[in-house]
Formats: sequence, C-alpha cells, structure tokens
Amino acid sequence: MDIYRKRMIPDECIRLKDDEILEANDDFIVTRWKTLKPRRDFHHGYSCYYLKRGYKVSKFFREDNTLLYWYCDIVDYDYQAENDTLVVTDLLADVIIYPDGYVKVLDIDELAVALEKQLCAPALVTQALRRLDALLNMIYDDKFEVLAARIENWVETPPPDIPYK
Repeated sequence: MDIYRKRMIPDECIRLKDDEILEANDDFIVTRWKTLKPRRDFHHGYSCYYLKRGYKVSKFFREDNTLLYWYCDIVDYDYQAENDTLVVTDLLADVIIYPDGYVKVLDIDELAVALEKQLCAPALVTQALRRLDALLNMIYDDKFEVLAARIENWVETPPPDIPYK
C-alpha cells in the first residue's frame, strides 16, 4: 500500500515512500518512519492512522530515542482500491501532548483560513471540529492510552544506528 500525505496549507501531496507499514487492517494502520528532511527537533517516530475515527496519532522521538511528544492530526482518508493507495488529508487542527501531560491545540486559525479561502467545504470543517472535540474528550477523560496502545505495541526504541526503511 502507498500512503500519501495531502495538505491544504500549503497545497501539496507527498508520497510517504519510506514509511514502513507494521500492521494494517480495516480500523487502523501502524507505521514507522524517519523525518522526510533532517530536523533538529525530532528524528523518527511511529504513527497510527485511525481510519474510522479520523485521527493520525504519532509518537515523535529525538535522535537519541527520547520522547519529544505525541502529535495528533485531525485527518480525512480516501482509500483508492484500484491502486492500493491511501490519501490522508490533513484537516489542519492538531493536538500535541507533551511528556509532562501538557496538551496544546494547534492550527485552528488555519482551519478558518481554509474555510474562508474555500480550500475545503464547510462540511469538512464541521467534520474536523467534531473529530477534534472527540479526540480532546478522550485526552481530558484520561483515555488517550487507548489510542497510544497501538503504537506502544510496536515501539522498540532501537539504537539510533539501526536504520529505518
């Protein structure tokens, strides 16, 4: 399966050619990846695409394998069976959960810009806000570990010299 990351702001669609699919079914896909371009703040991580919930939950690591944070994207999915392709559209709203438990919501302003510039339909914005609300309720109700568990089952924290695909 090929996975593509599609963004509205900026307008781009990138094939995640180096992401390694660790597990996949009709409910979720777990991947392991390195950053597309070298970065100072994070190096690699794991993601779980929750296909029916509209989230992508990722665990970001620094190069030394220490946890940077959990990063949750609100997304929409389009599976194209004819070419076994999953296009993951970033619906702009994001949530970061830091190791100390601090929660930060990001990019709600970008969601408003996308609506104003007609980059997406109003129904998609409504869907994004509902998904964001559901995710935040899970976090605030101390149920995030349900989402994190899919990734934690795969995290091996290998030494930095072990290459990822």
